[in-house]
Amino acid sequence: MDVNLFDFHLPEEQIAQVPLLDRTSSKLMVINRETGALRHEKFHDIVSHFNAGDTLVINDTKVLPARLFGVKEETGGKIELLLLKQTSDDVWETLAKPAKRVKPGTVLSFGDGLLRAECMEALEDGGRILKFSYTGIFYEVLDQLGTMPLPPYIHEQLEDQDRYQTVYARERGSAAAPTAGLHFTPELLQALMDKGVKLAPLTLHVGLGTFRPVSVDDVDSHKMHSEYYELPESSAQILRDTRKNGGRIIAVGTTSTRTLETVIRDHGDFVEASGWTDIFIYPGQEIKGIDGLITNFHLPKSTLIMLVSALSTREHILHAYEEAVAQGYRFFSFGDAMFLTREELNR
Repeated sequence: MDVNLFDFHLPEEQIAQVPLLDRTSSKLMVINRETGALRHEKFHDIVSHFNAGDTLVINDTKVLPARLFGVKEETGGKIELLLLKQTSDDVWETLAKPAKRVKPGTVLSFGDGLLRAECMEALEDGGRILKFSYTGIFYEVLDQLGTMPLPPYIHEQLEDQDRYQTVYARERGSAAAPTAGLHFTPELLQALMDKGVKLAPLTLHVGLGTFRPVSVDDVDSHKMHSEYYELPESSAQILRDTRKNGGRIIAVGTTSTRTLETVIRDHGDFVEASGWTDIFIYPGQEIKGIDGLITNFHLPKSTLIMLVSALSTREHILHAYEEAVAQGYRFFSFGDAMFLTREELNR
C-alpha cells in the first residue's frame, strides 16, 4: 500500500499553535465510521453521544519536562536533548541535537552540573543512549531543569505548561502528550460519569515514533516504534463487563487504541497486561477492541491517520479531512477533534 494514499493538503495556518482557553470549546466532527456521514459540533456536545453502560478508555500517561539544554563539559558546546524512554536505572534513550557532537564517552552538563550525562551508545537518526548522574531524585531534578517537549510544528511558547497535559495525567513517562485527551475537563468527565459512563484508565508512554515520519514508500515496510504500556486488572474488568452487558467501548486517542488492540491480539480478551508494543494498525486490519474513537486531526502520511482509516475507510477519512480543511478546523496537537462512531448521522 502506497504511503502517498494517505496524503492531503493542509494550509500551514490551520496548524494550531496554542490551545484554546476552554478545552471543551474546540470543534468536533462526528463521523459515522461505516457510511462516512458527518456532522459539525463542539467538543462539549460529545456527552450527548454516550449512553449509560458505555466505557471511555483514557491514557493516563504524564508528559515529562523532557527537553534539556546543556553543554559538553570538555568544550562548552551547546547541546539540546530530548528524553524518549528509560531503558534501565538512570539510562535513557534520547535524541541529541546536534547529534554529531555527542559521541560515546562525551559527558554533558545541565544546570551547572546539577545533572550530568555520559553518552554510552550512538543510535540512528540522532538517537543516543545516555547514563545520568545527579544528587537527589531524578524527576525532581528534571522538573527543575527540563522544559515541555512541544512538537516541532508548534512554534509558539506555551504559557501554561499544564495545557500540554491531560487533566487525568498520572503516570510519568511520555515524551509527548496523548493529545485527544487534551479536550477533556474534570467537569466534562463528571458529566459523562453522571450519565452512567465508566472510565477505564490505561497507560501508554508516548515515545520516539511521535517524532518520526513514515519514511518508506510502502506502508507494509514501515517499522513501528516500541512503547511501554500497562492495562490494569481494574480497567480490564470494566472492559469485560462493558462487552458482556452490551455497552460500547470508546477510546480516547490512538494510544489507547493501540494498547487495547495489543492486549486483544496477544491475549484474546481484556486482561491485566504490560510490556512493550510496536503494533502498527492500518487499513486491511480488523480493530477488535473498540467501538468508537475520539481523536485529533493528524499529520499527512502518518501512522496515526492510517490507524484512524483502519477503523473506517481511507476514503471516508480523507473526505473528512478535506471537509475539516474547508471548514477551518485546527489541526494536530492543540487542534480540533473527531469522533468516529456507528451512530446514524444525516449528511
